[in-house]
Amino acid sequence: MASKLTPKLFSWLILPTLLLIFLYSLSLPLYPPPSTSPKTKIPILPSSCNLFKGKWVTDPNRKLIYDESCPFHRNAWNCLRNQRENMGRINSWKWVPDECDLNRVDPVAFLGSMRNKNIGFIGDSLNENFLVSFLCILRVADSSAKKWKRKGAWRGAYFPKFNVTVGYHRAVLLAKYEWQPKQPDDSNQDGLKGRYRVDVDIPADDWAHVGAFYNVLVFNTGHWWGFDKFPKETPLVFYKAGQPIQPPLEMFDGLKVVLENMIAYIEKELPEKTLKFWRLQSPRHFHGGEWNQNGSCTVYEPLDELQLNLWFDPRYNGVNKEARRLNHLIEEVLKGTNIRILDLTHLSEFRADAHPAIWLGKKDAVAVWGQDCMHWCLPGVPDTWVDILAQLITPYILETG
Repeated sequence: MASKLTPKLFSWLILPTLLLIFLYSLSLPLYPPPSTSPKTKIPILPSSCNLFKGKWVTDPNRKLIYDESCPFHRNAWNCLRNQRENMGRINSWKWVPDECDLNRVDPVAFLGSMRNKNIGFIGDSLNENFLVSFLCILRVADSSAKKWKRKGAWRGAYFPKFNVTVGYHRAVLLAKYEWQPKQPDDSNQDGLKGRYRVDVDIPADDWAHVGAFYNVLVFNTGHWWGFDKFPKETPLVFYKAGQPIQPPLEMFDGLKVVLENMIAYIEKELPEKTLKFWRLQSPRHFHGGEWNQNGSCTVYEPLDELQLNLWFDPRYNGVNKEARRLNHLIEEVLKGTNIRILDLTHLSEFRADAHPAIWLGKKDAVAVWGQDCMHWCLPGVPDTWVDILAQLITPYILETG
C-alpha cells in the first residue's frame, strides 16, 4: 500500500514547491542589480608609487573625455575649435608611470568622493590652464554645472549634483604687488617708467582670505618671474613690513623671499586639514628664440628622453632653462612643510608637440603675441595632470572624510 501512495504524495509535494518558486521569481527584478564597475573605483595608491616618472606611449583607442563645446574653455586653448593640426595624434599619447598604474579620472566617482567639498587653484595662467581641463572633465558628470566667480575667484564652476565648487584665484606672484608711477627723485634713472612694489609678507587679496573655503588647494608661481614681464623700465621693488628691503633684491632673490613668506603664511593661516599641493613649473617649448623673438613650437611628436637636457638643463643656457632652475628653488623652500609637491614638470617636458603654437583662434594673435609655446592645448596634456591630481586627492579624502 505504501508503495502505491508514494508517487501521489511526491506529486502533491512538488507541485506546490514549483508554484512557490514561480511566485518568488516574479518578485525579482528583471535584470540583476549592477555590480560596482572597476572603472568607478578610484584606486588607493601604494606608498611607493611615483606617478611622475615614466614614459609616454601611444594608445590608438584613447578617446577624448570632452570636446570643443565645453562652456569653460578659454578660446586660445580650445585647439579643436581653432582647428589645430594633429590634435588626434596629440591626444593619442598616454602617460605610463614606471612602477604603478595611472587611471583616467572617472568624473562621476571623483565628484562623488568630493561631495560637499571644494578645490581651489591659486597662481598664474598655467594653473588656470590646469583648472579649465579639470572643469571640462568634471562637467561630463554634471552637465548642469554653472560658471562660478565668488570669493575673489577669477573663474570657476559649481557642480550642483555633488555640491562641489572648483575655483581659480589669479595671483601671479602670490604676494601683493601694485604699480607705482615714476617719482620726481627718479629723474636720474634712465628709461625708468615706474616700478612694481611687491610686499613679500602680504598675500595677494585675490586669495588671502579663501583658505577656509577649500578642502584642497593647488598653488603655483614662476612664469611671471622674468625680465620679459618686468623689464628694467618697470622693475620689481621688494618691501617687507612696509619698508623697502635693503640692499635691494634682484628678481631671483626676491622670488626666494616671497616663497618663504607665502609658504609661512599658508602653514600658519590655512587649516591644517586642508590638503595642499604646490605644482612645480610647466615647461615652455620655445625653439629659436623667446615668445617675442619669433620662438616657435610647430612640433609634431613628443621629444625623446635624450633631448630633454638640451632643452631644459640650465647648464646649456637655452631659452627654456628657467623651469628646472625655479623648481630647485621651490623644492628647497618647501622642505619640512606639509605642502605636497606636484611634480608635473618632467612628464610635460616631453610634450613640445602639444601647445597651441600658431592656432590661437584670432587672425592677428601671432603677430601681436607670438606663438603660444607655454600654455597647453585642451584637450591635451593638462588632462593627464588632472588624472594624477585626482589619484592623489582621493585616498586623502576617503581617509579623512
